[in-house]
Amino acid sequence: MTKVFTVTNEDNVRLDNFVLTMMPDLSRSHIKNLIKDGKILCNGKNVKAGEKLKAGYEVLVEDEEIKPLELIAQDIPIDIVYEDDDMAVINKPKGMVVHPAVGNKNNTLVNALLFKLKNLSSINGIVRPGIVHRLDKDTSGLLVIAKNDKAHINLSKQIQEKSCHRYYLALCNGNFKNDEGKIETGFGRHPKNRKQMSTFDVGIGKIAITNYKVVKRYGKYTLVEFKLETGRTHQIRVHSKYIGHPIVCDEVYGTKNTEFKAHGQLLHAYKLELRQPTTNEFLTFTSNLPDDFTKALKKLDNELKQ
Repeated sequence: MTKVFTVTNEDNVRLDNFVLTMMPDLSRSHIKNLIKDGKILCNGKNVKAGEKLKAGYEVLVEDEEIKPLELIAQDIPIDIVYEDDDMAVINKPKGMVVHPAVGNKNNTLVNALLFKLKNLSSINGIVRPGIVHRLDKDTSGLLVIAKNDKAHINLSKQIQEKSCHRYYLALCNGNFKNDEGKIETGFGRHPKNRKQMSTFDVGIGKIAITNYKVVKRYGKYTLVEFKLETGRTHQIRVHSKYIGHPIVCDEVYGTKNTEFKAHGQLLHAYKLELRQPTTNEFLTFTSNLPDDFTKALKKLDNELKQ
């Protein structure tokens, strides 16, 4: 089977790392063998695994072991906050995976989008139609969907140029020393645990930048607003751990918390600012915190009053 991917918002990412991101079910060794055998091409050419990619490059992967996913449209309730001919803004619930993968091809946001929306962009292939950016399974909140390729390119460019602003609220462990700040690190896959991401010195891996501002202090917890400058996988969760304040109930990058009855990390993409791809109108969207997050804050507020 042959798959073609277009690099949308990456810059200077290695070919092998890009393929691993697009096809996480393939092993690194298998990807390297495919590159050596000329089964992975960049802009139609056979290049090395370390070839640096830029936005607009096309990567072709040919592998007999790849079995195509047959996606089905499913009538799954989703909260469509906004919709026009170019885009839609979705308020994703906690617990929903954004797009299908091997072993998990149903009940994702993409399955719901295929049922709810007539058109979706094709830039990210048949498995990720319309997906411009993602949220983790247990991260709730707003994300934008492209309904055509022209809109997808425009929205991806806004993210790349940092004119699309994504804001998150998180309840973090500990009391932040500073009221606001910027976290800037190198970023990439964890060297030992390939399912996790990790920080590195600046200059190693991709650059990752997160801005934060304290919203409210609860003594041993802090409610924080995060604003992304880059959008790396698990970025806020990893950066929170890096500064010593992992997100509450994040069992991957923090610890299990029994004080709150929450399913997964208390992290919510609550505000999204961008320009409409055709009219250039500046749009702002917000969404309320999910129930488990609201209950956790209410519990802490009651404790403060005592």
